[in-house]
Amino acid sequence: MSIILCKTSDIEDPGSKSFEVKIKRKTRDIFVVHKDGEFFAYYNRCPHTGASLEWQQDQFLDLDKALIQCATHDALFTIDSGECIAGPCAGDHLTPLQLSIQGDEVHLEV
Repeated sequence: MSIILCKTSDIEDPGSKSFEVKIKRKTRDIFVVHKDGEFFAYYNRCPHTGASLEWQQDQFLDLDKALIQCATHDALFTIDSGECIAGPCAGDHLTPLQLSIQGDEVHLEV
C-alpha cells in the first residue's frame, strides 16, 4: 500500500518538503529530500534529541543544499543514507522511509 505525498515537481532539486502522514494509525511527521533527481524520505526526528530537524517550514538542508542539517544543534546528515557525519550524534542515522516514484507522483510505501 502507498500514500501519495506530492508531485515530483513540488520539491525543487535540490530541495525538501515536510509531510504529516498516518502510519499504523499514528500521525507522523516526515520529510522528503530531492537531490540529483533522486528522492529520499526520513522521519522528522533528530536521533540525538528527538526534535524536529527543519529550520523553518520545508527547510531541512544546509545553506549549500548538500546535507540535511538539524536546526537544534547543527548536526549534519548525508542525504542518501541519513548518516550523521558531524555533530553530537555522529555515526547515528535518521530513520529512513521507503518511497517509490509512480509517473510524476512521489509515493510513501507503508
